[in-house]
Amino acid sequence: MSVRTVLFVCVHNAGRSQMAAGFVRHLAGESVTVLSAGSEPADRLNPVAVAAMAELGIDIAENQPRLLKTTDVRRADVVVTMGCGDTCPVYPGTRYEDWALDDPAGRSLEEVRPIRDEIRARVRRLVESLAPAD
Repeated sequence: MSVRTVLFVCVHNAGRSQMAAGFVRHLAGESVTVLSAGSEPADRLNPVAVAAMAELGIDIAENQPRLLKTTDVRRADVVVTMGCGDTCPVYPGTRYEDWALDDPAGRSLEEVRPIRDEIRARVRRLVESLAPAD
């Protein structure tokens, strides 16, 4: 079985895409390679997103926002965008999903929890869709 690669993209790569990547690592382990990037990466992760993930025992505190590269998109089997609009290049044969999610920037932990939980639910469905059929 080949390992699938998923790329999560949002503008700042500081909240939604980092939480999604953390969930894939947690739920799929080494069966999925996960990349995360932003079209305009922030200087650091959103501390509230880090705290929301820590509540579930998932540590993303050491992750760093990074700039989206064309090679990331080419490498991915699935590209999940979260508000990056047309800044993400499109390649034939790559599966694309656009997840409309609220941005956790500037929100309290209480406001970020439902965003985190929605990301977890979507990641679960995504991971299940990548599993080989028996």
